[in-house]
Amino acid sequence: MALNQDNVLVSAADNGSMQFWDWKSGYCFQKLQTIVQPGSLDAEAGIFACTFDRTGTRLITAEADKTIKVYKEIENATEETHPIGKDWRPGRNISNY
Repeated sequence: MALNQDNVLVSAADNGSMQFWDWKSGYCFQKLQTIVQPGSLDAEAGIFACTFDRTGTRLITAEADKTIKVYKEIENATEETHPIGKDWRPGRNISNY
């Protein structure tokens, strides 16, 4: 898991999935599936580690297929080009455990 200064939490798993969460509300606003390096097995889609760079704008992952990947936010994304889930409501009251 990794957290940046914009309160974006990223969780990654050994099946290659990544979820992006709003830390304050607990809302999962994006899900991604990594793609394995050509020549690798599908079972090597796992993500071992992830962290944000010092600016908090790029996500760096270390993956089971022996690759390091860098993800960057699409800055000109709009609600029309990248809609969020219809269930999202600002300021939802989420219980912390």
